[in-house]
Amino acid sequence: MLRFYKKMRNFFLYICLFLLAPVGAGGKEFTLVIDPGHGGKDPGALGSIAKEKNINLAVALKVGELIAERHGDVRVIYTRRNDHFVDLDERAGIANRNKADLFISIHANALSRKDIKGTETYTLGLARTDENLQVAMRENAAILLENDYMQKYEGFNPHSTESYIIFEFMQNRHVEQSISFASQVQKEFIAARRINRGVRQAGFLVLRKTSMPSALVELGYISNAEEEHYMTSAAGQTQLSKALCEAFTRFKREYDHKQGTAKITAPTTAPTQPAARKEVYPTTDGRTVYKVQILASGRKLPAKARVLKGYSHTRYYVENGMYKYTYGETTDIMEIKAIRKKVSRDFKDAFIIAITDGEKTIVR
Repeated sequence: MLRFYKKMRNFFLYICLFLLAPVGAGGKEFTLVIDPGHGGKDPGALGSIAKEKNINLAVALKVGELIAERHGDVRVIYTRRNDHFVDLDERAGIANRNKADLFISIHANALSRKDIKGTETYTLGLARTDENLQVAMRENAAILLENDYMQKYEGFNPHSTESYIIFEFMQNRHVEQSISFASQVQKEFIAARRINRGVRQAGFLVLRKTSMPSALVELGYISNAEEEHYMTSAAGQTQLSKALCEAFTRFKREYDHKQGTAKITAPTTAPTQPAARKEVYPTTDGRTVYKVQILASGRKLPAKARVLKGYSHTRYYVENGMYKYTYGETTDIMEIKAIRKKVSRDFKDAFIIAITDGEKTIVR
């Protein structure tokens, strides 16, 4: 009889442990793909004592270890675990094939100016400043080391500004989640007393084909001697890794909360997109109406939003889930060029769009 009670006790203990075991939202394992930028024949940016590829890998592995230790329901996958070259589209392919819930690409920045330092986190989009564009160009130049890159990337030239127009039309249904994670990263860098250079957008090929929230983190400037020393030190890499782990933890907490809420309150019909006023363009007489596009946003902006820089007569249209803001409207191409010249003082990457019978084109 005593043996029977012991067996029953062990059985109930097993059941309790099973029920109390930590699981993700709805029991689903969360998959994180960490991408250490560059590698192998691609050293990335070069400092006076270090190569970017080595910094990226060291921090990426530390981040993955910390996350795996803290989150039992997270599967961590790396695009590389050692010093070898991986094509940019294959990095996204690894994330897509594994049905990742988040993709983090880790890099270090560089500029010709040696005094610039700080951290920034990028999401996919059209670069709005020359500096953002230069960062994307440098990171995208890795494709020049790939075989048949012209065919693989459909003629994309990482050094041509015209090639980056494609990112204006890119649909990214995960833009809000990507920005949310990027914001968490920058908050944690601030807490770690790193210089905050903000959340930015640019056209990174490594983010282009990911089908999940994704961000590219620039840990610091290898071109700055102080930051290069910091990023190559064990203490610096540990601090950066802890900041990224904490940012992930906050993102995951919000993800789990939303997943749990959706499980209880999910409607029986598919949710509709928020109503948004689409701009109505002239469609008569075949006329062409020109406008200057100044910026794009993942959400509708307040009339007096700071990013609009005091421009009170802006309008917007919605394309691929993004709000595209324009300024000025005329059928005179010379007049719109003058408006663009004036606007470009505040919006460096402003460009002209033309609407003809409801069809939009970009005026180069």
